[in-house]
Amino acid sequence: MTVDNRKISDAKNRFCTILRETGRENIDYVIEDLESWGFFEAPASAKGHGAYAGGLLDHSLNVYDAAVATRKDLIAARPDLEAQLPLDSIAISALLHDVCKANFYRLVRRKRRNEIGIFEEEEAYEIHDEVFPVGHGEKSVILLLQSGLDLSDDEIYAIRWHMGPWNLSRDDEKFYRQAGRVSALQPLIHAADTIASALLERPVATGN
Repeated sequence: MTVDNRKISDAKNRFCTILRETGRENIDYVIEDLESWGFFEAPASAKGHGAYAGGLLDHSLNVYDAAVATRKDLIAARPDLEAQLPLDSIAISALLHDVCKANFYRLVRRKRRNEIGIFEEEEAYEIHDEVFPVGHGEKSVILLLQSGLDLSDDEIYAIRWHMGPWNLSRDDEKFYRQAGRVSALQPLIHAADTIASALLERPVATGN
């Protein structure tokens, strides 16, 4: 699988610059941990959006850009929301919501039948969730806290529930909805994640 090291390097520089501009204590330790976990070269999924080296980095920046753009429009309509959606919290929540996916996918070689029926070897990503199996959004929160990042309650809500109401137990759904009622950041990050994965990262339509 081809790796565009220059593209990853440019995206990584932007990602780290935005994080450092938050001025958060221990943010450099977080960046060091991301590096050691392989975050910057990881895919965002095995087969879906961002299923390539550096896809997770691109996705995280897309979520950040979508969140910042959406925040601007929201504040134009509801100026009172500005105080509830600080830019540093958006940067932390958007850029770090999926750190759980670092060291989660492994590149393997497997055989696949091509369009004329001949088996060919191809590289593909497989999920390996046996390392620290504690869930998705909650795993991101735990890893960040372990890295020494002091998260606000709103940031915890936003990262924990960024997937929205998918595959939730009854208790999880209750807590997800409660988080959305007390935090404006949580529904913003969920919306931005959806915009990034379903729209910004969808395949480009080709003409017939």
